[in-house]
Amino acid sequence: MPTWPGYFVVIIAIAFVLQTAILAAIFFQIKRSQDQMMRTVKDLHTRIAPILTRVESLVSETQPRLVSMVADASEVVHLARNQAQKVDRILTETLDRMRVQLIHVDLILTGALEIIEETGSAFRRTMLGPIQQATAFIRGIRSGLEVLRSFRRPAAEASASSPEHSDEGMFI
Repeated sequence: MPTWPGYFVVIIAIAFVLQTAILAAIFFQIKRSQDQMMRTVKDLHTRIAPILTRVESLVSETQPRLVSMVADASEVVHLARNQAQKVDRILTETLDRMRVQLIHVDLILTGALEIIEETGSAFRRTMLGPIQQATAFIRGIRSGLEVLRSFRRPAAEASASSPEHSDEGMFI
């Protein structure tokens, strides 16, 4: 009769055979998957290769154009920057010139207004001064004549006048 160690040896041998069978099955499944994957990769490669060739030809054809476009854009930006600097310089110079001209015009107008003011003052002194003096002189003469007339009137006329007329002279 077999003993326990014999049973264990048989069980271990069966487990070993089963493990070998499972590993062989896994190996063949992986091999089959690898073959299928290689076929898919080859098919994909045959389909992508023409596309990659076309892309390479398009890139090789458009690369000089793109380089030319980038160079042109760079030149346009450079020219635009130069023109902007020129316009800025011209505007600055123009504004400076306008500022100087405005200061000059201000000085001329200030001088002209001072001369007009001096002329007005001189006119008042030379023309209006004597006219005012003559007017004052005439008023003085008129006042003097009225005073003389008031002395010549008879006293009767002064008493005959109504009280309203006598109050008029008192009103200031």
